[in-house]
Amino acid sequence: MKEKNDIETVFAGGGDGAPGMSMGRVSIDITRMDKSKPDFDRLLLLPTRNLVLFPGVHLSVGLGRETTVQVARYAEDNNMRIGVVCQRDPDKDLPRGEDLYDHAVVADVLKVLDLPDDEHAALLRGHQSVRIDEVSDSMVIPGALVAKVTPVHEPVPRANNLEFEVIVQNIITASEKILEKVFDHGAPFNPKDLGSPVETVNAIATNMPLPVEEKEQMLATPRMKQRAMRLLQSLQRYKERIDVNAEIMQRARRGMEENQRNAFLQQQMEAIREELYGDADSDVDVMAEKLDSLILPDNIRTTLTKEIDKLRRLNPQSPDYSVQYSYLDTVLDLPWDKSTEVNEDFDLAENILENDHYGLEKVKERIIEQLAVVMDNPGGKAPILCLVGPPGVGKTSLGASVARALGRSYQRVALGGLHDEAEIRGHRRTYIGAMPGRIIDAMRRAGTDNPVLLLDEIDKIGADYKGDPSAALLEVLDPEQNCHFHDNYIDLDFDLSKVLFIATANTLQTVSRPLLDRVEIIEIPGYLVEEKIEIAKRHLLPHLLKEQGWEPDSLKITDEALTAIIDNYTGESGVRQLEKRLAAILRKAVLARRRGKDFPQPVTAEMLKDLLGTAPYHKDRCPDKDLPGVVTGLAWTQAGGEILLVEVSLSRAKQGGKLTLTGNLGDVMKESAAIALEWVRAHAESLNISSDKFETNNFHVHFPEGAIPKDGPSAGITMATAIVSALTGRPTRHGLAMTGEITLRGQVLPVGGIREKILAARRAGATDIILSTENRRDVDDIPAAYLDGLTIHYVDTVADVMEQALQ
Repeated sequence: MKEKNDIETVFAGGGDGAPGMSMGRVSIDITRMDKSKPDFDRLLLLPTRNLVLFPGVHLSVGLGRETTVQVARYAEDNNMRIGVVCQRDPDKDLPRGEDLYDHAVVADVLKVLDLPDDEHAALLRGHQSVRIDEVSDSMVIPGALVAKVTPVHEPVPRANNLEFEVIVQNIITASEKILEKVFDHGAPFNPKDLGSPVETVNAIATNMPLPVEEKEQMLATPRMKQRAMRLLQSLQRYKERIDVNAEIMQRARRGMEENQRNAFLQQQMEAIREELYGDADSDVDVMAEKLDSLILPDNIRTTLTKEIDKLRRLNPQSPDYSVQYSYLDTVLDLPWDKSTEVNEDFDLAENILENDHYGLEKVKERIIEQLAVVMDNPGGKAPILCLVGPPGVGKTSLGASVARALGRSYQRVALGGLHDEAEIRGHRRTYIGAMPGRIIDAMRRAGTDNPVLLLDEIDKIGADYKGDPSAALLEVLDPEQNCHFHDNYIDLDFDLSKVLFIATANTLQTVSRPLLDRVEIIEIPGYLVEEKIEIAKRHLLPHLLKEQGWEPDSLKITDEALTAIIDNYTGESGVRQLEKRLAAILRKAVLARRRGKDFPQPVTAEMLKDLLGTAPYHKDRCPDKDLPGVVTGLAWTQAGGEILLVEVSLSRAKQGGKLTLTGNLGDVMKESAAIALEWVRAHAESLNISSDKFETNNFHVHFPEGAIPKDGPSAGITMATAIVSALTGRPTRHGLAMTGEITLRGQVLPVGGIREKILAARRAGATDIILSTENRRDVDDIPAAYLDGLTIHYVDTVADVMEQALQ
């Protein structure tokens, strides 16, 4: 009678060693066991994909390959033992000898089970470990392998080995913790019920989901205490991986829950805001879409994205919302990526400049040169031009003409009277009523990143405790720095390198030196009377008629009348006052038409008193009579050139030599008068002047129009000539004017404003002018039309002046 026993399997299912579910107890006939000894020279092998079997362990193995099923059935039918070995690559279906690990376990095939769905499993019991020496093909089962093996002796630790028992106890504890974390509904086995310490170590090593490589190293370790220590280390590493993975999953789950919570709250907040404030978010969405459409550097895009997100979180009814909205609206409205295509028709640009302005040949030539440079290299850095000249000569209109000639957008930035640096750089957003500076505001209004910006009246900038705006302009007008212009309000770098800056000023005396170093000075002189007449006929009068809706030829004014207006009703180098006088005449014509009366045409010089009243100006002219002690000098003012009469009179005195100066003179002019008198006193003998006259006479030097301040050294030769003329009684030549600085040695030094002074002399009816020889270079730059009817006499010393001037 055959004896039967029940064996409880630990795992079942899977394919070729894959663990599965518990199969309970299976009735096995064990009377046939242990009757056949293994053939160590030709041991039949059962390869597994991921199972490493240890000695003394009962286990069910899933059989997923036909070859392994045949091997298991053959072993069961012939009551023979086989070698269970794990293959290195689990994906190989037909492993060869080199695909197998070097150690295996001799095992009994207790039973081959037929499972549902045409699957199979084998119940195995491990006996001893062996080392594989050689692998060859089986002659019995096609595709199967046999191996020549060497048994491995595994010494068992002595009883009561405390160290081994402690290691095993730690293995059991670690296994329990791992099984608790891996299996939620109960572990498939209990580590405490596996038998002796050796059986416990081998069973846990077989069944725990440790890496195959680590299990193979344990199987290759014959000493049980060392194997147990390796197993404990592997369990600890596996437990740490489980803990780390659990922590990562927990953090991910918390993050997901937080994101879901935030998304839910965000949806609720948007619903509440939509219910309370309507379409407030639509404005924010429009800004976000506008930001997406702009081409911006990454750092600026990131900053603006954060600002838009900040706006979404604000209450539309709060003050902060309007501040943030205004900021974003300003920044997104700037021309970050918008450029105007520059006009490349040079002839057209030149014609525009010629048609818009009459005269100013040197100035227009320099500007036309600049236009050619900009058209030839649109991406180059253009110099900053500074137009300097008296009021009304067309500095501002020149900037507009340059913009039209280039086809660029034009904006004028008025700087007159600025005394706050924030007007240039903007205010910080933290202040109430903060706004960007005038430069950024002009760029926003221009709508392009390459406009023409006219910085008007830079000489009128002031400075106080709020800062110096001219210092802030240093960055704006420096081509090496303005590519990163930083406005305090937008708090972002903005590129101004493509902007063509044109500055204007009436004088350079009040402009800071560093600022002048960054600009190229272009001086615009005053106009001749003939030029003013042409400007009036070509530009001023047609413009005024157009404003009133009249036909271009509705009002005619004779050249004589225009000349009389210029001489007697205006006192300027420009044409602004002339335009006002023409507008006054046009108003009289409009009034007459509204009253149904005829307005006399054309307007003549005789009609001006009735139309404009008494002439407020009297044209200064050279004296008609040649009187001793009276000399005509030339002076420069902000309104242009003027003639300057010098009168010297002698008065008897007991103790003479006293010098009296009148006429609202500055310190420099007073010093020049003293130098002139000393030179005359030192050269009295060569001038045929008796030395007694200096002892018995006082000298009174007077400049008429005493209400007008006068200063400067250019009247030096004029005063010296007047003193000599008064002492000698010799008048100066008729129609002679002069200008120049003197020294104690009698040298005549050059002075400035020659062009304006020559224009003043020509208007006053002078025919001869005395200048320093070094001023010849200034005269050479003056058009020949300005010198028509004038004779220039160049001198080096005061003696040369006396020879040329006195009759």
